[in-house]
Amino acid sequence: MRLTFLGTGTSFGVPVIGCHCVNCTSDDPRDRRTRHGALVALEGGNLLIDTPPELRLQLLSAGIDRVDAVWYTHLHADHVHGIDDVRIFSTRGRGPVPAYVPDEMTRQMKARFPYIFSDRVRVPRGTTKPRLDLRSYEEGAAVKVLGHDITPFRVPHGPSSAFGFRVGRLGYVTDAKRLPGAAREILAGVDVLVLNALWWGSPHPTHFNIDEAIEAARGIGARRTFLTHLTHKVGYRELAAALPPGIAPAHDGLSVEIA
Repeated sequence: MRLTFLGTGTSFGVPVIGCHCVNCTSDDPRDRRTRHGALVALEGGNLLIDTPPELRLQLLSAGIDRVDAVWYTHLHADHVHGIDDVRIFSTRGRGPVPAYVPDEMTRQMKARFPYIFSDRVRVPRGTTKPRLDLRSYEEGAAVKVLGHDITPFRVPHGPSSAFGFRVGRLGYVTDAKRLPGAAREILAGVDVLVLNALWWGSPHPTHFNIDEAIEAARGIGARRTFLTHLTHKVGYRELAAALPPGIAPAHDGLSVEIA
C-alpha cells in the first residue's frame, strides 16, 4: 500500500492570495500547499481521497493516470469542488467511477451536482460529463473498496462532521477537532497515522492545532504520524525541526509506503 499526499493545505492553500509572509514567498517547494487530497494505491487499484479544486494539477504533478474509486471525507468545497476532473477516468471505457460518500450526505451531494447525478440532465451528443456511481457508507461499518476493508468513523468538525477512515495499517483523519472514543478504537494499532493540524498556539473551533494533533497522535501511538491541512503560518523546515520524533509534516507529492 502506498499513500501519496496530493494536497496538504487548507481551504486558502499556500501561498495565500495577497499574502507576502515568509512562508507564502518561500522558495522551498514543500511550502506550496494545494487544497486537501490524497491517493491510496491498493492492490485492487487507486483510491482517491476527496476531489479538491486543484485535482487535475495534483494528479499531473504526481504522475497519476488512473483513479478506480473516490472516497469523500465530507462535502466542504475545498474537498469536493474538483469533482469534474474525475470525468477523464469515466470516459476511457471503464464505466462509472465508484464514489463513496457518508450516507447522511448523499442527498446534499446529488443536489449540489445535478448535472452529474440527475438522469434528467442530458449532455449534448459528442460531449461528456463525469459518471460516478454514488455509494454510501456509515460510521463504524466496514466497506469493501477495491478488495480492501475500509472502516469509517465520525469526527467533530465544528457544527458539522467529517469522517476519518482506516484501511489496513493506515489511519487517515482530516478536518477534525478531536478523536472520539469510537475513532480511537478503530485507529488502535495503525502503523501510519495522518492528522490535520493548522498552526501552533491558538485553538481553532473546527480543526486541530499542532499541539492538539501531537497530543492526539501520542494517544494513538502510531509508528509514524504525518500532519496535513497546514496553513501558511508554519513553514515546512521549521515545523519538521520542532516536531517530536515519529511526527512529521506532510507536503504535496510526498509518498509513504505502508506495509
